[in-house]
Amino acid sequence: MRIIKKLGDNKYPHSLSHKMLTKRFQFFLSLIKNLPRPLSVLDIGGTTAFWDAMDFNNDNEGITITLLNLDSQPVNRSGFISVSGDATQLVYPDKSFDIVFSNSVIEHLFDHTSQQKMAQEVQRAGKYYFIQTPNYWFPVEPHWIFPFFQYLPFSWKVFLTQHFSLGHIKKIRNKTDAENQVKEIKLLTYTDMKSLFPDANIYAEKFFLFNKSFVAHYFYQNR
Repeated sequence: MRIIKKLGDNKYPHSLSHKMLTKRFQFFLSLIKNLPRPLSVLDIGGTTAFWDAMDFNNDNEGITITLLNLDSQPVNRSGFISVSGDATQLVYPDKSFDIVFSNSVIEHLFDHTSQQKMAQEVQRAGKYYFIQTPNYWFPVEPHWIFPFFQYLPFSWKVFLTQHFSLGHIKKIRNKTDAENQVKEIKLLTYTDMKSLFPDANIYAEKFFLFNKSFVAHYFYQNR
């Protein structure tokens, strides 16, 4: 299982993606604002760059954030802890964290079985959770930033990956590596998210008339 750093660390604060990400984060803050402090958060696939981009001041919020990636990430501010680990096999006891948070990670797990394992671990290790992923049916694939890329035959996707740098994916000349990159991304639908997180509310982020991504969230408000 490989977690790459994905769509969250946007360097362009006036871009559409950053504006949508900021709106999503404000929604997250609205869900946690009445939870008692201190709070512990496990951010699967997260970096301090993401929280910095959201102008998040955990000193004022009373929140400790554990960043979990396959390889530990640099931490340059207080209130953050970086650990290495596997999202499909967390080492923490049940309900170790108040909140499990993840932004654009679960679609990077290659197959449905691994996605099920991550979803089970999220619901086991966290009292509450907030899990976002792009929508399979949105017409522009969000990693290659290419219209209808996700619907193309596998061989076409590999060819494009080998010969062009598209969106967040740089050109990969080696065929095996290109195939692995294509296999890594398995986008989810609303039905998929509801199946993985049956107790959650599923929030659809809109772009014009389209659902651009989904957030499975479970907080005390759900119960």
